[in-house]
Order: sequence, then C-alpha cells, then structure tokens
Amino acid sequence: MRCVSLMLSSVLSLTLLLCVLPADGFGAISAGAAAIDVTPEKLPALQNGQFLEINQSKVLDRLYARCFVLQSGETTVAIVVVDSCMIPRDICDRAKILARSKTGIPVERILISSTHTHTAPSVMNLCLGTNSDPTYERFLPPRLAEGIAKAYANLEPARVGYTSVGAPEHTHCRRWLRQPDKLGEDPFGDKTVRAMMHPGHQNPDYVCPAGPVDTGLSLLSIQSADGKRPLGLLANYSMHYFGARGGFSSDYYGKFSRLLEEKIGKTGDPEKPFVAAMSQGTSGDLQWMDYSKPRRSDYNIDQYSAELAEIALNAYQNINYDSGTPQLEMAQTTLVLNRRLPFTERLAWAEAINAKRGDRRPKSRPEVYAEQALWIQAHPVEELILQVICIGDLAITAIPNEVYGITGLKLKAQSPFRHTFNMSLANGAAGYIPPPEQHYLGGYTTWPARTAGLEIYAEPQIVGTLLGMLEQISGQERKTLTTDFYTAQQRIAFQLAEAEDNNRVNRGRKIVKSKD
Repeated sequence: MRCVSLMLSSVLSLTLLLCVLPADGFGAISAGAAAIDVTPEKLPALQNGQFLEINQSKVLDRLYARCFVLQSGETTVAIVVVDSCMIPRDICDRAKILARSKTGIPVERILISSTHTHTAPSVMNLCLGTNSDPTYERFLPPRLAEGIAKAYANLEPARVGYTSVGAPEHTHCRRWLRQPDKLGEDPFGDKTVRAMMHPGHQNPDYVCPAGPVDTGLSLLSIQSADGKRPLGLLANYSMHYFGARGGFSSDYYGKFSRLLEEKIGKTGDPEKPFVAAMSQGTSGDLQWMDYSKPRRSDYNIDQYSAELAEIALNAYQNINYDSGTPQLEMAQTTLVLNRRLPFTERLAWAEAINAKRGDRRPKSRPEVYAEQALWIQAHPVEELILQVICIGDLAITAIPNEVYGITGLKLKAQSPFRHTFNMSLANGAAGYIPPPEQHYLGGYTTWPARTAGLEIYAEPQIVGTLLGMLEQISGQERKTLTTDFYTAQQRIAFQLAEAEDNNRVNRGRKIVKSKD
C-alpha cells in the first residue's frame, strides 16, 4: 500500500472528478445513446490487424461507433465503443476535443475504446507492418465527435442496472506453453519462444495454456426512468476476435450488438433507437478456440455471436435496477512508462535489414520487427491515460493496452466495488502488457514493438494505479487477493520451462568439462 501511495503521489498527476450529487429521487440520472456509421467512405483503404499491410476494397458489414452519455448533477460522462482494431491516443484526443466543442463534456470525462476487430481501417502508424490510412484518419475523429453529440442530445431521465454472468464456453487461453525441448524461434533468430499464440488443436508440441481465462460477461443496462423503454446496453467480454475474411467487418462485436438491438430494441423509441455495444475486455491471451479439443470445422461467426447474444439476453432479463440515485463519478490519471529499448546488437541487426528494404513496406516478420526496433529507439517513453468510471456499485476501468486474462481477474478480484469490468484498448493503443512472469516465456506478445514494447513491470504498475483510483473514489480499501490464479497444471508447465533452462546450463557445464 505504501508503494502504491508513493507511486500515486510522486509519479502520477491524479485528478479525481467527483460530482455534486443531486438528492435521491426519480430520474436523477439522465442518459442518452446513439450509433454512428464509421465505415470508410473511400475504398480501397489500409486494413490493420495482421503482421503485414493489406489494402482492402470490400465492406462485409458496416462499422459503427456506439456512444453512451450519462449525466448526474454536474458530472457528464461519455463512453464510446468503436469498431476499430486500435486507435492511438492522438486520434482519440482529436475526437475528444471536437466532442467537447459540441457538448461541453470535458475531454477527461470521455472514454473512447476499440472493439479490436482485426478487419477495420487503420488509424495507427506502425501497427506492426501497417501504417495509418491518411484518408480514414482524417474521417474518423469528426465522426466520433458527432456520435457523442447525438448521444448527448438524446439525454433523458433514466435508470441503470448491471450484472455479470459466466460464459466459459466462448473464450479460452490462446497462449500455450511449448514442450521444454521444443523451443520456438523469434523473429530475431533466437530460440526464446517457450509459449506462443495459436498452437493448433491438440498439438503434441504444446503442454497446456499459459494462463487463466476471464470468462465473465458483464452488462450495463440503461432504460427510461419508468423502465418502459430500453435506451442502451454496454456489454463487456474477454474474447480477442473471431475472425472475418475478405473485407472490412465489425467481427463478432457488431453481430452481437445487432442481435441485441433487434431483440431488445423492439420496445424502444423509433426517434431514439436502442443501442447495444460489445466492448473489449481482457483478452490479450484469449480467443474463442479451445486448443485442447479437436477443431470445430463447422462452427462460424454467426453461430458464435448468436450463442453469446443469447447468454447476454437471458442475463439482461434478470437485471435489477437501482431504485434510488446511484453515484456517478469518474477519475483519470496519466502514467508514464518506459519502453524496452533495443540493445546495440539488435539495433545493428535492424539497421541492416531496414537499409536493404529501403522505402517499401515490410514483407516478412524480421522486416516488421526491424522497422519497429528503430521506432522504439526513437520513442523510449509512453504516456498512458488510465480512467475509472463508477456508477453506483459498478466500476469500469479503461486501459489503453491489450490486457491478459489474469490481469482482468486481478482487477475484478481486488476491486472494492461489487461489480467491475475492464475495457481494453481505451484512450490509446499502448500495446500488450504481459505480467512480468510471462515475459520469461517469450512469444509474440513479448517481442518488442509499438504493439508490445512497454517495460517488463508495466502490468503491475497499471493494476496498482487503477486499484488506487478505485480506492480513492469508493473510500474503501481493495480486497485481499487470495485466489490462486494458476492451476496446478500451469504451475507444472512453468516448472518444466524452468527445468529446460537448468538442462541447458548443465549441458554447457558438461561441454566445458569435456574440453578440460
């Protein structure tokens, strides 16, 4: 606790935006929702979400920014969920400034998050091998501001309710530990990969999942004050993406949202259509495939979306709504972290590859990471925006990273609030934050890049900062972390990996001894 206090006082500039609450009463909270189309108007456009750059000329389904505004007393909060892979902080800031000019909502009370569909136009330079599409980058911020303004214009007296249910069949750990004698090679030519994404189904070269799974499906429901009309539904789930092919698509996030809009919105106001959104949870190491079982060749994105929507609908129908006036509060802070800079040999390796490549875009993983190495060298520090929104006994944390399942579980288990969910890739795109112990295992989410380059101890600093913010808002201490997040099987796998290191050391000693 002393460490957290020192960190908050000496490193961070924490600004709590506490509201002046009105007296308890009917309709003391107001809310509005709106959805705005953010599908690119000009095609082809650059698509990110893959290692290499893609120029996409087809739209499979429309992309949207789904916007919610909540107001209580002097506090107004906006939450935006965008069908995008990732939106860097400068683009988010542009949209917030425009939204402030339209609505008066302070920029520090606006949360903008990406769903993380891997089939959206790029607004981020060096998102691995892809640059930002300049036309779409100019197009997106004004559209996000317009969506916030529409939600603000739709404000009306409202009531809110929230719940969380388990959905364990629809998300699984996608990062698996390799057999100790089957280490993989990284893009830099070294055998460092002890754990890797997407091992393949029932692959004997892999031992087991490298971490636990955050299986909670959380819902924030917003209705008219009399409860007769649904206004909005914000869902949160930790599943990376399903995977759409052949064009721009909102992936399962959009399909899930449209299904709930059709089923719940029938009793809504045609002038103020009901808006449902699925936000990205803590799925940095999670995916829908269960690699411990045979591959389901007949399973598709429509089935997946419908199943998850049905779970959400059943939970929605059992939500209890606050009868009084739930507190609405928000906090924002800035956390400055270092990046893992390339060492001298890595820089020389990168410079040689970049010189040979010239001006063309990277066409291989080594070329991608060579370009990334020089970018990291030129940008040694990252400034993260962290936010917390509290509505009654619900807390929402906003993190500008791709967050592992275990990190989400830590936040939920220690939060002083009854309900907590975590929105990733919010207010920026600062890359993966593996817990420190996961760096030892290597793999894609640890290879230094703009999308995975923060210092090894970034994750505990982010977790500690968010929990400190929750403590200050609630006036209560965080809960004691007692849950053992690693199963016995996973602990054995870690021991196997460590044993491999010992074996390598012993083999080295034998070689030295034989030379003597």
